[in-house]
Amino acid sequence: MKSVLVTGGAGFIGSHLVDKLIKDGWDVTVLDNFDPFYDHAIKLDNIAAHRQNPNFHLVQSDLRDRLALRNGLSREYDVIVHLGAKAGVRPSILDPTAYQDVNVGGTQNLLELAKEWGVKQFVFASSSSVYGVNPRVPWSEEDHVLMPISPYASTKISGELLGHVYSHLHGIRFIGLRFFTVYGPRQRPDLAIHKFSSLLLEGRTVPIFGNGSTSRDYTFIGDIIRGIQAAMAYDRSDYEVINLGSTCPIPLLEMVNLLADRLGVEPQIKFVAEQQGDVPQTFASIRKAKELLGYEPTTSFGDGIEQFVSWLLSHPQLWLTPESQQVGAYC
Repeated sequence: MKSVLVTGGAGFIGSHLVDKLIKDGWDVTVLDNFDPFYDHAIKLDNIAAHRQNPNFHLVQSDLRDRLALRNGLSREYDVIVHLGAKAGVRPSILDPTAYQDVNVGGTQNLLELAKEWGVKQFVFASSSSVYGVNPRVPWSEEDHVLMPISPYASTKISGELLGHVYSHLHGIRFIGLRFFTVYGPRQRPDLAIHKFSSLLLEGRTVPIFGNGSTSRDYTFIGDIIRGIQAAMAYDRSDYEVINLGSTCPIPLLEMVNLLADRLGVEPQIKFVAEQQGDVPQTFASIRKAKELLGYEPTTSFGDGIEQFVSWLLSHPQLWLTPESQQVGAYC
């Protein structure tokens, strides 16, 4: 039985990965600090189905505490999938030091432990935000002129570069995956699709930043999970950075109107000033992902929204929350 450490494994992306790995017969250790960025109970619910499974192990610890990680983890892992991080573009502007400590320092701690323990496969969750304001679309990994405009984005670039150092010096195969706006069931309550849905269901006004023309390359969670699993098995080179997107950017206003239609409500929209740290568009080239990982997104935006809405309507406690009263994040 193969063993994997999944950091952030109780979160949105991590819990979906854990579901698939447990189903496929892996021994899975989840490391999560249950950061209060959103309700602890949501994360516990994400992993509730596995808590009694002998092949599932939950370790609550902080990425910044290397000694606690060394003492609390088993050391016997075939792969580390590092999804854990302080999340969000806008919050990083308010507290850049914390983002640096967790996202960069925490990643270095894990790489140090991978070196000590002889873990040779390390998959890292990077972000489309590393491209910043880049008019050359679709965005390609071959474009080495990265212009991040948020502390969060800069920490993800730093994580990629740390991976290159440890790959070069210590023989760790490091695969950095640049996720493009992941959505689907269990999406974090602060993210746009979830937050806007909550506002629509409550009959509240939805803030549209700018004129509604900004767009995102929304990527369904099921497609992302297949990409992560392919990266876990990848062995053709020792260091790669790879986009995982859908190649189909959707304008903000179109997204809100589609949500309203699927929820069966009339949207109340208010146009407000653009948000600091937001980029006008994201648009992935997935040529490299197809070539190296066999990655091919299969879920259309409409189908993905149907699945998200079905999940949200079956969990009313997740949209009748204080988070739904805050201004939404769009990244």
